[in-house]
Amino acid sequence: MRKLTILGATGSIGASTFKVIEQNPEQFSVVALAAGSNVEKMRQLCQKWQPKYAVMACDSAALQLKQQLSQLKLNTEVLSGVEAMCQVSSTDEVDTVMAAIVGAAGLLPTMAAVKAGKRVLLANKEALVMSGQLFIDAVKQHGAELMPVDSEHNAIFQCLPSEIQTNLGQCDLEAHGIQHILLTGSGGPFRYSDINELSTVTPEQAIAHPNWSMGPKISVDSATMMNKGLEYIEAKWLFNTAREQLKVLIHPQSVIHSMVQYKDGSVLAQMGEPDMATPIALTLSYPQRISAGVAPLDFTKVGELTFLEADYSRYPCLKLAIDACYEGQHATTALNAANEVAVNSFLNRELSFTDIAIVNEAVLSKVCAGSSQANCNDLESILELDRMARDLATAFISERKL
Repeated sequence: MRKLTILGATGSIGASTFKVIEQNPEQFSVVALAAGSNVEKMRQLCQKWQPKYAVMACDSAALQLKQQLSQLKLNTEVLSGVEAMCQVSSTDEVDTVMAAIVGAAGLLPTMAAVKAGKRVLLANKEALVMSGQLFIDAVKQHGAELMPVDSEHNAIFQCLPSEIQTNLGQCDLEAHGIQHILLTGSGGPFRYSDINELSTVTPEQAIAHPNWSMGPKISVDSATMMNKGLEYIEAKWLFNTAREQLKVLIHPQSVIHSMVQYKDGSVLAQMGEPDMATPIALTLSYPQRISAGVAPLDFTKVGELTFLEADYSRYPCLKLAIDACYEGQHATTALNAANEVAVNSFLNRELSFTDIAIVNEAVLSKVCAGSSQANCNDLESILELDRMARDLATAFISERKL
C-alpha cells in the first residue's frame, strides 16, 4: 500500500487523485493533505479521508480548519505554513508525494520530497521551471523517483523506453534512437479567434477551456499558451533534450497527448480521453497499471484529428518561454514569476489579456539585462530572484494602470 501526501489537495489535480484512489482503495492510504486557503473544501476532505495531518498555507485558515475538525471530533493534526508542508512531504510516514501546489509556493515542499527520496508525482511546473538543474541533480543525489503528471509529459514518458523512464533528467535520447519529442497543445479557446480581438478577452472567456477542466490560473496559461511554454521548459529538463529535439504542435482535439518520433520513422503517440486521472493513475501505480475510472477512447466517435503549427504572433508567451529556456535559469524563473503576477492581475480585471505577454516580456528583458544570471545556484537565490521579478511585474502593471 502506498502512503500518500497530497500537496494541492483542494485543487483539480487533487480531485483527480482522489478519483483514482476511490477506484483502488486497497492500494493507497492518505496520510497528509496540504492546500492553500480553502477551509471548507479541506474540511470535507478531512471528513472523508481522515488523514493524520492537514496543512493550510496560512495560520488563519489553519485555525478555522482546526476549530471545525474539533467540532466534528476528528483527530487530524492541523498545521500551517511552508515548513509544515515540507514536513509532511519528507516524513518517513509517507513514500509518495503528489506535488500539485500551483505556482512558486510548491517549490520548497516538492524539493523536500525529493531530498527525502520519495516517489514524487510532479504536477507542479515551477519545480523544474524555477530550479531545473538543481532539481534534477537532487533527484539523482537522493534517489528520488520522479513521475511526470502533466498529461503531455506523462504521454511522452509512456512512449519512451523503460531505460529512459527510470533515468529522467539524465537520459540520452539519441542513444535510444529518438529524433524528436512532439509536445502537443490544444491551442486554448482562442486558437481560431481574430488576433486583433484578443485584447478584449474577458477572464470568463479565458478560463473556459474547450477540452480540460482546470483551475483559473492554468486555464489562462492555456489560453496564452504560456502553459505550453512552461511545459516545454519542463520537458527540456525531464528528458534532457537539445533544442532541435523538442517541438510544439497544436492539436485542437486533445486526443493525442504527445508523441515521440524515432530515427527509423516510427512515431509513438499516447492517446486517451482528456482526463487527468489517467496520467495520475500511472504515476501512482508504475510500472503496473490500475483503473483510473476513465472510459477508453471510442474511436468511432473521435472524429478528425488535426494539427497546426504554433503561431507565435497569436501566442507570444510561448515564444518567450522557449527563448527563456535557452537563456538560462534566471530567465525561466523571472518569466514564471512575472506571468503569475500578470495572470492574477488579468483575472482581477486590472490588465488586458494581451497585456500579459507585454508584462512578461518587460520583466524578462529587465532581468536578462542585469547580472541575475550569476545568482541561480541555490534555492535561496532562486526564490530571491522570483521575489524581485514579482516586484518588477507589479511595478510595471501599476505604471500601465496610471
